[in-house]
Amino acid sequence: MTSLKRLNTCDADTFTEILHGLYEHSPWIPQRAAAQRPFRTIDELKLSLQQVVTQATNDEQLGLIRAHPELAGKAAVAGELTPESTGEQAKAGLNLCTKEEFAALQELNASYNAKFGFPFILAVKGGDGKGLSRQAIIAAFRRRLRNQADDEQREALRQIHRIAEMRLNALLSYVPHMGRDIMDWAEQIGAMSEDEQGLTCTYMTPTHRKTANQLAKWMREAGMHAHIDAVGNVVGRYLSTDPGARTLLTGSHYDTVRNGGKYDGRQGILTAIAVVKHLHETGETLPFHLEVIGFTEEEGVRFKSTFLGSSAVIGQFDPKLLDLRDRDGQQLRDVLTDADHDVNAIAAIARDPADLLGFVEVHIEQGPVLLERGLPVGVVTSIAGSKRYLVELKGVASHAGTTPMPMRKDAAAAAAEIILYVEQRCAQEQESALVGTVGQLQVPNGSTNVIPGACTLSLDIRAANNAARDAAVDDILAHIQEVCEKRHITANIEQTVAADCAPCAPRLMEQLAAAVERHGIPAFHLASGAGHDAMLMARVTDVAMLFTRCGNGGISHNPLETMTDDDADLSARILLSFLRNYT
Repeated sequence: MTSLKRLNTCDADTFTEILHGLYEHSPWIPQRAAAQRPFRTIDELKLSLQQVVTQATNDEQLGLIRAHPELAGKAAVAGELTPESTGEQAKAGLNLCTKEEFAALQELNASYNAKFGFPFILAVKGGDGKGLSRQAIIAAFRRRLRNQADDEQREALRQIHRIAEMRLNALLSYVPHMGRDIMDWAEQIGAMSEDEQGLTCTYMTPTHRKTANQLAKWMREAGMHAHIDAVGNVVGRYLSTDPGARTLLTGSHYDTVRNGGKYDGRQGILTAIAVVKHLHETGETLPFHLEVIGFTEEEGVRFKSTFLGSSAVIGQFDPKLLDLRDRDGQQLRDVLTDADHDVNAIAAIARDPADLLGFVEVHIEQGPVLLERGLPVGVVTSIAGSKRYLVELKGVASHAGTTPMPMRKDAAAAAAEIILYVEQRCAQEQESALVGTVGQLQVPNGSTNVIPGACTLSLDIRAANNAARDAAVDDILAHIQEVCEKRHITANIEQTVAADCAPCAPRLMEQLAAAVERHGIPAFHLASGAGHDAMLMARVTDVAMLFTRCGNGGISHNPLETMTDDDADLSARILLSFLRNYT
C-alpha cells in the first residue's frame, strides 16, 4: 500500500515510478515534483504536481494534453487505453454508447482536433467522482468547442489535473468524506425546484420551505438542535459543554436566483453541517457554541428585497418590508402567515452582539480568480460595496437618412461612449478590485430608420473599498455630463443602490489563513465582488470568508456552476481546523 509517508521517504526514481500513472505518459511531472518533498498533506502534493505543469513550457503542456486519448476514440475502440483511462471511460458508460452517441462523439472529436490541434479532455468522473452521464459529456464537448484556443488549452490542463487528483486519491486510498457529503446533499436539495428544467428556489414557496425542512433534518442528524425561525432562517446549534460560552456563527443562504447553481450559498450551510457531523461522530465539542444559519432570503428574487434573513439576525429587519408584494400581488406578511410564521416574532430573532465571537462564511467563489491561479481556496479580504444608477439619456429622434451626422443628437451614441469610458476607467485599478458594469441597455421604441432619441442604461460600480468605488463613480458621472454637453443630450441619473464595503476582520483572516496553510496550501487573499450575508453580519460582529474554487470558467448563478468533492472537502477541513484552533 502506498502512503504519503512512503512517497516522502523513498528515492526520487521510486517516487516517479509510483506516481507515473497519474499524468498520462508524462513521468516528467512526478520526477520534477520529487524535489519539492516532503509534502505535509495530500493537498500539498497535488498542488506541487499541478505547479510543475504550470511552470512547464508550452510545448511540454501541449505534449501532456496530446498524450491523452480521445473520448470513445480510436484508442478506446482498439483497446489501447491505459488501465486508468479504460476504467474512467467505462465509469461514464462511454463503452456503452448508442450508435447515435458514438457517431456524435466521433464528429465532435474530429471538429475539436481540427480547431485546437489536441484531443478533448474531460474528467469524466465529474466533480463528485460518480461519473458524468453520456449526455452531460456530449453537452460539455459542444459547449467547449466554442472556446478560444488559449482558454481551451488552460481548461484541458485543469481537467487533466482533476483526473490526476482522483487517481492520486485512489492510489493513497484517500476518500474526501466530508466533500462527498456536501456534494451529495447539494444534489438532493438541488433536485427540489420550482422549475422542471433548472434550479429555482425563491422565498417561501413550497420548494423553499421543503428545502428548509431538509436542512433542519440534516442539522439534527449531525448533532445540532435545529429550528426554523419566524422569517424562515434554518438555525442549528451545536452546544459547548460550557453553558455560559459565547457563540461563533457560520452559514450562508439557501435561496437561489432563477435557474441558478447548486452551490451558491448552499455550500456554506452544507460545509458547516458536515463539520458538525464530524465533530459529533468523534465526540468532540468546542469551547464555544457553534451556530449554523441557513439564511432564508439573500438574493431578493421574489420580493425584490435582499438579505431578509440576515437583517433579522442582526436586529435590522424593517417591518415595512412586510407590505411588499410579489409579481402575483401576494403580500410578504400574508405569505409568512400562510407558512405558519409569526411576523410579530421577527424582532426576537436578533442576536445579542455581546454574545457573538464572530461570523465565518464558506462560499463558492462565483468567479475565475482561484481557477486561473490553480488554487482550491482563498481568504477573502473584503466584500465589495456597490453603487448602482439608472441613467436616462434624451436626445432628438429624427430621420436616419436625412439628418447629417454633425447635426444629430443621438442618445444611443452617447450611451456607447459612456459604456466604453466605464470599461476604461474601471480597468485602471486592479488592487482595489474595481469593476464597472452596464448590464441593461435599451432604446425605447427604437426603429431601424430613426436616430435614437432616448436611451436608458444601468450602471453598477463595485470595489473592495469605498474610496476607490466613489472615486470611480465621481469620474464616470462627470464623464456622462461631458458626453451629454458635447452631444447636446440631457441626462437624468437616479441612484438605486448604495451599499458600503464590508472589510473582513484581520484577526479572523489571520486565523483562517493559518488554517489554509496548515493544509499545505498558500493563503491567497482576494476580494469578493459579490454581496453576501456576511456584509450584514459585519454590522454587529467580526466576519471572515473562505472562498472555494468555482469550475467551468468561474460561472455562477447558472446551472453550469460547479465544484469538486475534493475542493469541498478541503474547505470543510479548513473550517474544522479554524474552529479547533480559534482564539
